[in-house]
Amino acid sequence: MSLFRCWRRHILRTALRPGGCLRLVSPLCSAADTIFAVCSGQGRCGVAVLRVSGAAAAVALRAVTGSKQGLPAPRTALLRNIIHPKTRELLDRGLVLWFPGPHSFTGEDVAEFHIHGGPAVINSILHALGSLPGLRPAEAGEFTRRAFHAGKLDLTEIEGLGDLIHAETEAQRRQALRQMTGDLGRLYNDWSQQLKKCLAHVEAFIDFSEGELIEDGILNQVDIAVPQLQMEIEKHLCDERRGERVRSGVQVVIAGSTNAGKSSLYNILCQRPAAIVSPTAGTTRDVVESSLDIGGFPVRLCDTAGLRDTDDFVEQEGVRRARNMVDLADLTLVLVDSTQLPQEPQMVSGFLSEYLKNVLPSAKDHKHCVLILNKSDLLLKEHISIIQNVLTQTSDMVPVSILSCQTREGLEDFLTLIKNTLKTLCGDPLAGSPSLTQTRHRVHLRKCVDSLNLYYQYRDVDLALAAEGLRLGLSSLGRITGKVGAEEILDVIFRDFCIGK
Repeated sequence: MSLFRCWRRHILRTALRPGGCLRLVSPLCSAADTIFAVCSGQGRCGVAVLRVSGAAAAVALRAVTGSKQGLPAPRTALLRNIIHPKTRELLDRGLVLWFPGPHSFTGEDVAEFHIHGGPAVINSILHALGSLPGLRPAEAGEFTRRAFHAGKLDLTEIEGLGDLIHAETEAQRRQALRQMTGDLGRLYNDWSQQLKKCLAHVEAFIDFSEGELIEDGILNQVDIAVPQLQMEIEKHLCDERRGERVRSGVQVVIAGSTNAGKSSLYNILCQRPAAIVSPTAGTTRDVVESSLDIGGFPVRLCDTAGLRDTDDFVEQEGVRRARNMVDLADLTLVLVDSTQLPQEPQMVSGFLSEYLKNVLPSAKDHKHCVLILNKSDLLLKEHISIIQNVLTQTSDMVPVSILSCQTREGLEDFLTLIKNTLKTLCGDPLAGSPSLTQTRHRVHLRKCVDSLNLYYQYRDVDLALAAEGLRLGLSSLGRITGKVGAEEILDVIFRDFCIGK
């Protein structure tokens, strides 16, 4: 087969395959447009930043500063008057910066105006920019979209940037910053490079082996590389959703029987009276939820209705919702009224085991559970010590905390236990391999693994179909970062094989 035929076949395969080239161009975005917008958030602030990006950025900078001189030195802040280009009215006085492309966020010429952050000032300068020919307001996310098309950021880095902007806890900040700086993208790109090489070797063997232009054992290298790559991806997938928990928040559900003190504990953790507390059993009828920062980890804390049999229709619905939340929980805090424990210490562990089975019907749920014995202030100190000794000697018991929501005794130990449990559930965002953070990533990685299985299935039957499996796997990886194309496979062929000299 000639080199031209090989090239044509690769191009056609990729062009005709959905997602073969993922550099998509939005109809809303034209490369000829120069766009502008506030890029420092909304609301009153001391300083606001306006960004202009595109071919007319230099013209806009000169027009609103009234400068007939040259542009400022790149990346140097200068204090300038900001004027309306038509009325010549003074609008503000602020800093201007010039970022000539391609050394800018979007890869285009970019001008920035650091102005006072009052709404009237911002609106007046936006109106002034809008009066210039060739400028229009930016669409949502358009600056970042242009950065993507210019190759400044891949999709994982863009997602990390978005997560960093919305980060509310220390763990979220660390994970998002690591992803935005490219750690996750480099991992996926490394896998893509390995898979490209495997695919290029198989394609070259198919196209040129008859002319004995391919070195011996080239397919054996692929047979070794593919399972190793598949094993690495599988390991990455088996992370118990740590990265996704950090990004979205750990779902923590407080559950237990009525009047065990669930709402009291909920209010303590929220540090405000978020839920109604009453001695009347069945006060909580619905799920009450709050977002918290516990030990630097994001938590979505839910208070639920007490679990019991009832004839009240509304309470029945509350119990049903409570059980649904327990099924969805990453961590369940199971509250027990300590005054309901058996008087015989040796019977306590059996009682608690049955209690857990009622709250957590599935045994697998016990893995992410903390048992809380509340109302310890109503027990004798000696009885508490005996209970602690009995539970310590019970090997299969889940972590247990004894506290009093009334007196706050034992609260510090409970919070330490919760923080350690959250750290186990989320891991350290800065340690080891970067975490998988998006469901989208998980879906495409799973498709990649399934596609690699096709290579094994057809390896000894039809090598062209086996290559198709590798190509589908490469496409799935490319969808995560945002780019994969036939020309990249050809680059590997030309680099690794001296075909026809």
